[in-house]
Amino acid sequence: MKPALKFTIIYLLFGLVALYLNTHADISVPSNRPLAEFPRTRADWRMTGQSEFSTGVLDVLKAADYMSRQYTDTSGSKLSFYLGYHSGGKGTGGIHSPKHCLPGSGWFEVSTKRGVLDLGKEQLQVVRAVYQKGEQKELYLYWFQVKGKTLSDEYSLKLAEITNSFLYRRRDAAFIRISVPFETDEAKALAQSERFVREFYPVIQEFLPN
Repeated sequence: MKPALKFTIIYLLFGLVALYLNTHADISVPSNRPLAEFPRTRADWRMTGQSEFSTGVLDVLKAADYMSRQYTDTSGSKLSFYLGYHSGGKGTGGIHSPKHCLPGSGWFEVSTKRGVLDLGKEQLQVVRAVYQKGEQKELYLYWFQVKGKTLSDEYSLKLAEITNSFLYRRRDAAFIRISVPFETDEAKALAQSERFVREFYPVIQEFLPN
């Protein structure tokens, strides 16, 4: 290939990339329903509390919609449930991974395992993690969700966002987290969080766009 032709092709490629970057804009994808409409009761679970974040926290979080609740079952077992939805539009930011947020809040990572949660007809890619702060221990079960697909690591999340942005002009994503405090029985806390997911996952799907 002649040098002049080679340089012409390179300039054309740079021009196409520049044109794409200047004309490409992701659209904002709303959730199917406002998270405020999420059920307060299901099976033997009932909502017993709800947290509202401060303006400072929301400025950092940059979620289009979020929900932070506490649920209790008929046996008295308690857990916290967070769902944050990022529409991908102007003014919303990316998801903040617990791997960065929790240590920044003084929590020490005891263990983290990625795996699958079998729901029968569907398998969720999830993270099962234990964090400790002083004498407090907490079991976290969480995942990221993009266009109906569950992801358990930050690299897959970024790749999915980039791919969807290029193909569909979408960068919307959700973060779902269940946390259960415990003293010694980690297995019980894990079973409790997994049971909650099995009972609520069909509802979660109704709120998030595919």
